[in-house]
Amino acid sequence: MPRPRSAATDASRGILLMLLAILIFTSMDALAKDMVARYPVPQVIWARFTGQLAIVALILGPRLRQAARTVYPGMHVWRSVTQLGATSLFFLSLNHIGLAEATALTDTNPVLITLGAALFLGERLTVPRLIGVVVAMTGALIVIRPGSDVFTVAALLPLGAAVSYSISALLTRHVGARESHWASLIWAALFGTLATSALLPWVWRPVDPADLWQFGLIGVLGAGAQLCLIRAFTLAEASVVAPFTYTGILFATGWGIGLYGEYPDRWTVIGAVVIVAAGLYVWRMETAGVRAPARPER
Repeated sequence: MPRPRSAATDASRGILLMLLAILIFTSMDALAKDMVARYPVPQVIWARFTGQLAIVALILGPRLRQAARTVYPGMHVWRSVTQLGATSLFFLSLNHIGLAEATALTDTNPVLITLGAALFLGERLTVPRLIGVVVAMTGALIVIRPGSDVFTVAALLPLGAAVSYSISALLTRHVGARESHWASLIWAALFGTLATSALLPWVWRPVDPADLWQFGLIGVLGAGAQLCLIRAFTLAEASVVAPFTYTGILFATGWGIGLYGEYPDRWTVIGAVVIVAAGLYVWRMETAGVRAPARPER
């Protein structure tokens, strides 16, 4: 029996939103790489979450308080902690390893998300999903090439970010289907703002007026990416959209070329092709039910 049309449509929309989220996230990461070279990392993280909080407040206006109400305060706190952890660890790594390499290491998270969704959310661990994850993971390994200079102590930072992101994604999937996406945005932004504000008196560096646009833009990008991410995990199962986070390697490589003159070698190109192929395979398998005619029951 084919999957219901609505389920396949939601999967397709969820995948598209995930792709958009990853594109925006890598744009934010590329901007952060430049910022953390000149400003303390906690100050940059503060700008990212404070900007998101300000944008959500402007959009919602007087509805902000009502939108923040939740029956899952504990889960939102843990989701906020893990989101802050993922952002902090990744931004910290940018002063030590390249943008593409850091993204590749962080993009080990789909394996953790797919397995975690099967263990804790009761999602099906189908053969196509497993194949997509394994093939995409293989592509990521081709990019980072175990045994190369990428694997240093600093590599533990993006790997830690991958673990934090995976937990945050699973919590997003669990809570997102039950509450408004605005609640998740507000709680994460508020927690990140309060936590990093406590560090500012010890790390603050005066902002050059020429850099003010960067401090504003990083908040806009963070809010947009989070909104797309939350909607993606709300519409589709975590194990369906998770493999598409591997496209972050492609986007990050593009930003590295355009902004920092970091050209990928042939192994990065080969790995990128494998990743794209894995993503297209999962998309095709998950939406095939819409196109396939129903067979009569016997």
